[in-house]
Amino acid sequence: MEIMFEKGIPGFEEYKSFNVSNIDGNEKLKMITSKENSNIGFVSISPFKVKKDYELDLNNEVINELKIEKPEDVLVLNLITLGKTLETSTVNLKAPIIINIKNNKGKQLILQDDKYNIKEPLIGSEDNVSNY
Repeated sequence: MEIMFEKGIPGFEEYKSFNVSNIDGNEKLKMITSKENSNIGFVSISPFKVKKDYELDLNNEVINELKIEKPEDVLVLNLITLGKTLETSTVNLKAPIIINIKNNKGKQLILQDDKYNIKEPLIGSEDNVSNY
């Protein structure tokens, strides 16, 4: 699936067009790769696979910007920072990527509350529902 980030992803604003694809051998993980620079890519996961009680409230600005009509049209992914092992890998739950799967528009949000961490353990926490 090709996604257009009109403002890019924070830190990579010059890249607007990305492919989101499954990672062979692991249905939970997705690869987000720049179409403009194949050296730019991110491993991602649904936050609901990491924390079963993950909550996200999209404001009207985001809903309008991405032209979201129904909750079912939204795909939420969070970027993973790979460690030397899965146990040392983390996921950024504070900055989810929101994708409207109907029009392929995306945006990375930076949540303003302290409910979620930038470096949440990918596996091993008590609330974690990942099963690798």
